[in-house]
Amino acid sequence: MPQVPKFVALLRGINVGKAKRIPMAELRALLNELGYTGVATLLNSGNAVFCAPNGAAAKHASEISAAIARKLQMEVPVVVKSAKELTAIVSENALAKHAPEHSRLLVAFVQDAQALPELAAVERLAVPPEEFLLGSGAAYLHCVSGILESKAGEALLGKAGKSATTRNWATVLKLQALVSEAGARVAPNLDI
Repeated sequence: MPQVPKFVALLRGINVGKAKRIPMAELRALLNELGYTGVATLLNSGNAVFCAPNGAAAKHASEISAAIARKLQMEVPVVVKSAKELTAIVSENALAKHAPEHSRLLVAFVQDAQALPELAAVERLAVPPEEFLLGSGAAYLHCVSGILESKAGEALLGKAGKSATTRNWATVLKLQALVSEAGARVAPNLDI
């Protein structure tokens, strides 16, 4: 029996402060209503894993964002990556071997790789020993002294990264573990 393709949905800018609050139970319910299966969420920052028998990642992103606007009356950018795309993004991160503190290594995801060059401006703000890498599927920033101390980090999380949604390396690795589980089964309603 063939496996149903898995995807990761990354919502931008939710559950930060008091604005744009989406409980993960509501997100899971919304994804189930859209017909996705094996829905699981990770943390409270808008990370979900789901299975879908057909459709491209960009189509899923658009459908999820539209459903959030319709049902929750919020404009929330959504980036969706297939399990294969996520694996490539993880594999491409050459900064990971130099980043023992995974919370200080950021991965910026964009829906369309053509938006990645917009993030190149962040590189000039990186002050050594900070490192910035623009990959083919994502951008990576290692904030050695911490994200709050980094002008490059501030830019990536702010206006320079408006076309992206950012996760720390620890979260990215947990998402990859969820989509890499054997078989098409993802624990339903998981909130790790």
